Amino acid sequence: MWKERIVLDPEVLTGKPIVKGTRLAVEFVIDLLAQGWSREQILENYPGLTDQDIQACLAYASEVLHLQKIFPVGGMVSPKGDHVLGVPRGDAQGHP
Repeated sequence: MWKERIVLDPEVLTGKPIVKGTRLAVEFVIDLLAQGWSREQILENYPGLTDQDIQACLAYASEVLHLQKIFPVGGMVSPKGDHVLGVPRGDAQGHP
């Protein structure tokens, strides 16, 4: 569904995914939602967007996150994220 509404054009916003026909980046729309904006507020402030555009941004973000894989290098991070292989948070020597 998002493929009809989200485009990547190296000439617009350095190739970031944008809503087709606008200069609004997907990350911008997602950030608005993350900041607590309602769909109605977004549509009111950005009349060039549709509810389907917002849904496409969410679908695009979801797909990208599902495809993303993170492989630890040089050690495993604790579930709390406070240390790597027993080293306090900071660099490998334990510096903050």
